[in-house]
Amino acid sequence: MNILVWHVHGAWTTAFVHGKHRYLVPVTPDRGPYGLGRARTYDWPTSVEEITPDRLATEPVDLVILQRPEELDLAETWLGRRPGRDLPAIYVEHNTPKGDVPNTRHPMADRDDLLIAHVTHFNDLFWDSGATRTTVVEHGIVPPRVRYDGSLARLAVVTNEPVRRWRVTGTDLMPQFASIAPLDVFGMGVQALAEAVELPAARLATYDLPQARLHEQIARRRAYLHLCRWTSLGLSLLEAMTIGMPVVALATTEAVAAVPPEAGVLSTNLGTLRDAAAWLIDDPVAARAMGEHARRAATDRYGLDRFLADWDRLLQEEQCALR
Repeated sequence: MNILVWHVHGAWTTAFVHGKHRYLVPVTPDRGPYGLGRARTYDWPTSVEEITPDRLATEPVDLVILQRPEELDLAETWLGRRPGRDLPAIYVEHNTPKGDVPNTRHPMADRDDLLIAHVTHFNDLFWDSGATRTTVVEHGIVPPRVRYDGSLARLAVVTNEPVRRWRVTGTDLMPQFASIAPLDVFGMGVQALAEAVELPAARLATYDLPQARLHEQIARRRAYLHLCRWTSLGLSLLEAMTIGMPVVALATTEAVAAVPPEAGVLSTNLGTLRDAAAWLIDDPVAARAMGEHARRAATDRYGLDRFLADWDRLLQEEQCALR
């Protein structure tokens, strides 16, 4: 198929575009949020083509992947066709609901012209989608090219904009774990983190790296720390598990389903998590054994082949349904 999809979430899109289709990604001169084009920090195949809005009206687009409410009208303007009426449309919801949880209404609620595809069962449960059809296609991971090393007695955290998002990403909890082992925090917008959490350089380092280098670096850390209170299942967590890292995580949202007991320690009790972090730092053999369980669990459940097969079935079903 020829699929129109915006570059919104780099890690998810990286897995999605590894399928067998042709992927048209809008690009605008400013490379703004609705015309970002191809990823520059992820490895995308040649089947991904940048396309300017003025060309879309003459392109044989078979299906539209929507990820933000504004894209529905934008697609109609650029294509000259209405997604959901003139061609199939699937709205991919990446996020947990915000606001009046658990009564939050989805922006695509009560529609009969599209399907909402959630990335976790937790999100499907918590969003109020009304009469709109929903399904779940769990994440898939492009296997990282590195394996766990764990030689550095440090804790790895991957998060974006931790200062702005603060309690959502559990940034306020970081000092409690930095007292156990130094934290290495990777992601976008991490530069101001040390000042915000008032930690010295000896206890906190920050890095903004391309995906391949990120994987190389976190693989050297002893354990992966996941402090998100209210976010969807982070692909960075699944990537860390696939590398073979043991996990210390808050038992919130979909993490409780993604990380089995033998792959990490999950709890809402910070004392339990602090003890687990200290144990893994002090016992590299146990850390490696737990990380191997994490690798197998993530590979079995979030493998790329399963993800792409699920999406192929869904794309075909939606295309056939509109004929």
